[in-house]
Amino acid sequence: MSRKIFTSAKESFPGRNDVLRIGVIGTGAFAQQCHLPGLQTHPQAKVVAIAGRRQERLQSLAAQFNIPTVYTDYHELCARTDLDAITIVTANSEHAAQATAGLASGKHVFCEKPLATTVLQAQEMVRAAELSGKVHQVAFTYRYLYGLQELRRRIQRGDIGEPYHLRAQHNSWDGLLFKGDGVLHDVGSHLFDLARFLFGPLQSVTGLYRHLPQIHHDRKGQRAKSPAQATDDLATAWFTHKCGVQGQWHVNRVAPSYGGKAHIEVIGREGALRASLSRGSIDTLQMVRPPSSQWEELPLPTEARNESPSALAIMMRSFVNACLRGKLDPDVDASFHDGLAVQLAIDAVETASSRLPWIPVETTDHQTRRKNSVFFPTAFQTVGRKRPS
Repeated sequence: MSRKIFTSAKESFPGRNDVLRIGVIGTGAFAQQCHLPGLQTHPQAKVVAIAGRRQERLQSLAAQFNIPTVYTDYHELCARTDLDAITIVTANSEHAAQATAGLASGKHVFCEKPLATTVLQAQEMVRAAELSGKVHQVAFTYRYLYGLQELRRRIQRGDIGEPYHLRAQHNSWDGLLFKGDGVLHDVGSHLFDLARFLFGPLQSVTGLYRHLPQIHHDRKGQRAKSPAQATDDLATAWFTHKCGVQGQWHVNRVAPSYGGKAHIEVIGREGALRASLSRGSIDTLQMVRPPSSQWEELPLPTEARNESPSALAIMMRSFVNACLRGKLDPDVDASFHDGLAVQLAIDAVETASSRLPWIPVETTDHQTRRKNSVFFPTAFQTVGRKRPS
């Protein structure tokens, strides 16, 4: 692998006399916590409009971030001729229509992940992006984490020899209550992109995902603001890369979260690296070489050990920089093509999950007759998702 290494701490702002005028579509928590504050950290970005459904929420965000114009129809925002770019931070099912409208109106487009909800939608978005000639980027945040970038640099430098296996895990305890989509799309998309960021194109994918109705069936108290939804609570994927590296990841919304961190481990012929990653708090990186079993703490930049600047802000600034120079940084930024590649992998897990054979295991009489055998009243359920024909 001979890729250039991107270092978040060394940002450059092209064309310092230019100002990028931006409209934001979406008023949820991530608009407030990521897109709007992240864009405002760039000296050449100015958010001049925001669109959403609720007028009260629009007015609140406009006042907080000093945004002069609000819209309840995103088409009106896209129709403005004085906007250079839009960012989309809405429900997954709305990404395709909004991104296509933005590109058709001549705007650069930044879209939250996953890019779409189906492969067909993602393909249409890629075609629209190519026809527009505009910058198109997907919000795969892990690419901007100091810990992941250093892990990547050490792999490419040969610190662990030839890599052959990647494994990753991300848990959260009750995030389902706040999500409109399942863990496969929400977190699995990040981990598939992380794998591609480290080792390039995928070659084959299989996996499964499940819903645990007994865990989050009832919503209570302040969290019961939306109806119960049958989304997947856990998912596992196994995959191979064209370069020969094999990988697996597991994501889970019904397990302790370890502080919201993702855990990554890469094993090579001469050692292994593991990283604990989060979006803007404290990353850690360790290495071990045989025959030792003791993991050694590796140094990371000072920025990796505090909460500022976060990967979220770095990502938003990177989009602004790409718009100002007219193209993404291909070594770090994720385009709609990357979003489509991840959507294809997610689709493969959905397909495989319904087709993987489960082999019955014979139960002995002794096991059957034990009075104190463990009994689970509700079995794991496959999430019912109607697949496009």
